[in-house]
Amino acid sequence: MKVKEKLEKDYYGLPTGKNGRDDEELILWFLKDRKFSVDDAIAKLTKTIKWRREFGVSEITEESLKRVAATGKSYIHDSLDVNGRPVLIVVPSKHIPDEFDRLEDERLCVFMLEKALSRLPDGKEEILGIFDLRGFGLKNSDLKFLTFLFDVLYYYYPRRLGQVLFVEAPFVFQPIWQLAKPLVKHYASLVRFCSVDDVRKEYFTESTLPANFRR
Repeated sequence: MKVKEKLEKDYYGLPTGKNGRDDEELILWFLKDRKFSVDDAIAKLTKTIKWRREFGVSEITEESLKRVAATGKSYIHDSLDVNGRPVLIVVPSKHIPDEFDRLEDERLCVFMLEKALSRLPDGKEEILGIFDLRGFGLKNSDLKFLTFLFDVLYYYYPRRLGQVLFVEAPFVFQPIWQLAKPLVKHYASLVRFCSVDDVRKEYFTESTLPANFRR
């Protein structure tokens, strides 16, 4: 594979193995993302591999996140949605900016993305993100963190997010979204504002519905 050879020659210092410069699945994913432009794929892929090493993605453990995860602000649902996608649920009303060190929140975010992707069934490539906005208030708004989340998705996990549901968004959320929209790039087009009822009827069966969306 041309990309693999080029990476070995020009970027031999980068890690190998899973999510490394010789990971053929990863190489193919970035080639598809960059419409099979070798140079563009290499630029984006090397940036991703360097970021994973610097951020310490492979060293993040459940144990190290115990305190921030206990808030329940984000978790992976046990079941897939009706389209066979792993489901990442975020509960912004449980997020208080600066309650934890920003890096802890960022590490939790990346850990949850990794966990969701590890549950992709064969033949599936995307996850579903659900933001349960019930109870959201101004005290929960965190534009910096929202920007971090979508930047990470855009640069390091391209095309992994199939759809984002903003569930029961209160009036106070609208101006925040208008500010965030330009920052989240093309991901804004994946967003759907919907009700709890929509989630129940369109995305899950009775047996796979997340507990907090049950009547």
